[in-house]
Amino acid sequence: MTTTLTSQETIELFDQYVIPNYRRYPVTLVRGEGSYVWSAEGQKYLDLFPGWGCNILGYCPPKVVEAVQKQVAELIHVPNTWYIESQGKFAEALCTRGFGKAFFCNSGAEAIEGAIKLARLHTPEGRHKIITFENSFHGRTYAAVTATAQPKYHEGIGPMVAGFRYAPHNDLDAVASMIDDETAAILIEPVQGEGGVNIPEEGFLEGLRELCDENDLLLIFDEVQTGMGRLGTWFGYQTWNVKPDIMTLAKGLAGGVAVGAIIATDEVAPSLRPGMHASTFGGNPIAMSAGLATVATIEEEGLLDNVSARSEQFRQFFTDLQADLSIIREVRVQGMMVGIDLTIPATPAVGKCMERGLLMNATHETVVRLLPALNVTPEQVDEGCNILKDVLQEMAEDAE
Repeated sequence: MTTTLTSQETIELFDQYVIPNYRRYPVTLVRGEGSYVWSAEGQKYLDLFPGWGCNILGYCPPKVVEAVQKQVAELIHVPNTWYIESQGKFAEALCTRGFGKAFFCNSGAEAIEGAIKLARLHTPEGRHKIITFENSFHGRTYAAVTATAQPKYHEGIGPMVAGFRYAPHNDLDAVASMIDDETAAILIEPVQGEGGVNIPEEGFLEGLRELCDENDLLLIFDEVQTGMGRLGTWFGYQTWNVKPDIMTLAKGLAGGVAVGAIIATDEVAPSLRPGMHASTFGGNPIAMSAGLATVATIEEEGLLDNVSARSEQFRQFFTDLQADLSIIREVRVQGMMVGIDLTIPATPAVGKCMERGLLMNATHETVVRLLPALNVTPEQVDEGCNILKDVLQEMAEDAE
C-alpha cells in the first residue's frame, strides 16, 4: 500500500470524518507480510494478534493474494440467484473436512443471526429459547449481542431480544435446570475467546451433546474463532469429538477476506428454506476464491501440525514463566488461542509491548490474549514471548 500521510495526519482525518466508536492505537498500519506489519513511519511490529484473529495465515498470504487478484479481474460480484462455481467448491472444501451443508454470509455476527433463525425454524412451534453461557461473545447485532451473556454489552441498548437464558460456563447441572418445553437450542463457543480464553472442562461439551440429545434440542457451536485450524483440527468440535447440529464460522475463514458461514447437518439444513434467509454479498466470488486458497495453504504447508507444535511451545514458555511471576494467575492455551490471566489489569501490557515492537491484545480485564497466525515460526514465538516476558516482569515489579 502506498501512503502519503503520516500516522498523525490519518488520525486527524479520522477525527474529522469517522465516528469514534473504536478505541484505536495511535499508529497507521500500511503494509504486512506474514506475522510482521509496518506503520506509516516504517516501524516494524511482530503481530501475535493479527487482524483480531482474521489474518489466520498472517498478512498477505501469497496464495490468497494471488487468488483474489485473479478473481477480481474476472468477476467481482454475482447475486445468489445464480450458481457460483467457487461457492460450490468452497462449500465442498469445508463440509468434506467437517460435515453437512453450508450457507455463506459476511461475518461472524451474521452467521450467529442465521444460526439462531435456523434453530427456531427447525424446532417445533413454541420452542424458541436458546441457552448461552456467561462470559460468552457472539457478535454485535441484536440477537447476537443478546446471546452474548456479558451485561456490559447490553448497557444502554435494551430491551434485548427475547428468548435467551444464560448459564454458568462448565456447569452441566445449571444448564439442565434451564431446559424446559420452550427450549430450542444450546449455543456455545468451544473455547470462549473474548471472555478470556476459557477452555471447557473434561466432559462438559460431551455433556451438552447428551443434554441436547435427551431433550431433542439443537447444539450450536460458535466456531468463529476456533474454526479453520486454530485449535490444530479443522474445526474445534473435532478436538473434543463432539459434533454440533449447527456451526458458525468467520474470522480466519478466507485468510483475512470478509466471509462468514453456517454449517448445518443434512437433517437441519433444509429448514433454512428459500425466502427465509439471505445475504446479498454472502458467498461472493472474491471471498470464495480466498477461502479455497486458505484451505490449500493450510494443507500444503502442514499448518495443523505447526499449530500443535507452536501451541506446546507457548504453553511451556508461559508455564515456566508462571513459576517465576506471581502476577500470572493461570495460563490457558488451546492451539493458537493463548490466554495469560493476571492478578492485575492486563491492558497496560498492550501499550508496553507495542513500544517494544509486539502487537497483542488484552481482554476480560486481566487476560493477555494471543491469536497468532497458524504459520507463526518457532523463532517468532520466541521473539514475542521474550518481549512479553520482559513486560510482565516490569509490571510485576511495579505491582510490588
